[in-house]
Amino acid sequence: MDYLWIFIAFVCGFLVKHINLPPLVGYLAAGFGLHALGVQPDASLQTLGDLGVILLLFTIGLKLNISSLFKTEIWAGAAGHMSVIVLLTMINCALLGAVGYSHFSGLDLSGAALIGFAVSFSSTVIAVKVLEDNGEMRSRHGQVAIGILVIQDIAAVIFVTLASDMSPSWWALGLLLLPLLRPALDYLLARCGHGELLPLAGIFLAFSGAELFELVGLKGHLGALVVAVLVSSHPKAVELSKSLLSFKDLFLIGFFLSIGFTALPTMDMLGVALIMAIALPFKAGLFFLWLTRLKLRARTSFLTALSLANYSEFGLIVCSISVTQGLLSKEWLVIMALSVALSFVFSSVANTLSHRLYGRWTSQLKHFENPTRLAEDQFDQPGKVAVLVVGMGRVGTGAYDILQNEMAKTACGIDMDRNRAVSHSEAGRNVIYGDAEDPDFWSDINFDGIQLIMLAMPNFLDIQEAQNQIQLAGFQGKTAAIARYEDEKEKLLSAGVNEVFNFYAEAGAGFADQSVHLLASK
Repeated sequence: MDYLWIFIAFVCGFLVKHINLPPLVGYLAAGFGLHALGVQPDASLQTLGDLGVILLLFTIGLKLNISSLFKTEIWAGAAGHMSVIVLLTMINCALLGAVGYSHFSGLDLSGAALIGFAVSFSSTVIAVKVLEDNGEMRSRHGQVAIGILVIQDIAAVIFVTLASDMSPSWWALGLLLLPLLRPALDYLLARCGHGELLPLAGIFLAFSGAELFELVGLKGHLGALVVAVLVSSHPKAVELSKSLLSFKDLFLIGFFLSIGFTALPTMDMLGVALIMAIALPFKAGLFFLWLTRLKLRARTSFLTALSLANYSEFGLIVCSISVTQGLLSKEWLVIMALSVALSFVFSSVANTLSHRLYGRWTSQLKHFENPTRLAEDQFDQPGKVAVLVVGMGRVGTGAYDILQNEMAKTACGIDMDRNRAVSHSEAGRNVIYGDAEDPDFWSDINFDGIQLIMLAMPNFLDIQEAQNQIQLAGFQGKTAAIARYEDEKEKLLSAGVNEVFNFYAEAGAGFADQSVHLLASK
């Protein structure tokens, strides 16, 4: 039967991928399809999904800056939105119950509040998956979305703790001493090298944190997040996150499949789930309005809102506990499972189109923008330079150093990760913060004297969008970019990039060129 899961998941993911939808939509369809065929899941599927969620939260923690959670746009963005969603859901449930709509008429005030609380969460799994696929984890809107998700996850853990029969043990207070383990954890990572031991160390740390928290009566997922935060400042944190990427994505397939096995719906249940799915644009709209009131730019608010325009697996947990305690009928667990699945489809499609939608509605959305900008949303100018290097990872940094030190070309680096930009500046490089996919960033740039823009971002889609924004901004110079595969190279050339460096092919050529002089020494 395990083979059947793999076969159906692959076929559905493959077909969905070829109609330009994320494969996870296919995995959700596969889960419901297997359930409809009468296939019964065993414990291995649930275990696989749990592994994926634990590793997901661990990788989030590796990139999380705890201090960001105390920013107004993060904690107030999460708390304010959740409060309004609960209130509006209670009102809507009362109205639908008053007209005699199925499943709403029997709801009391506490039941309606619990449903509102369940739908107020956004899915950490789907949001982070979308952000990673788009290469936007370290973007401004990516960081805001992740911060809000973490606040929501903390609220969910508190609810589960208070609502469950089992309360945390007094030993949970010992978790406050975990920061004392940081030197030992740093030592462990430093000695793991760069091979298969490094991802294994990550899996070990993630599950150690989960097990430790479970032992003291807390949600294990939170433990994986906390341990990851402890090692997030280690130089190997980025490498560790990348090494776990494939494991996490593979295990998460089990999570998406398990959603479909929750229950088979009736037509009435499907009708209620569709009503909840129709409400998703309103959930996103509320996020957008609230975040702009908190002085985030229209683009940041819009992209964050679309990232969070879904329902969460935590909603299933809230409904499950409520059903167990007799606060909701068991049908609501099925309805919530359907709503979560439909929201995943909506969110995946919406985020695939997010940049295009913003480009189409820019003028309308900017009407909601607060004229006062937060310090983090203010862009610097590159100054009088000949070359811009966009993306200051290893490739971009190498290119910048060659331009400055060996070619005597004045250059400025640009990176969407503000912390990375600051680190480069402290190291003596001319690097500024900026999002190359943001039309507002390029509209503020003075192109006088700039002859070349080098796009060294790791994600192909990011490079495509950046090239589009550069052209729309009216840049008259040349652009160059990197690509990993030949088909990506062809697409970038067609998009107007003047020169594309095939990462793998050209690295080999450069290696040979640099080493051939050794033959002459014989």
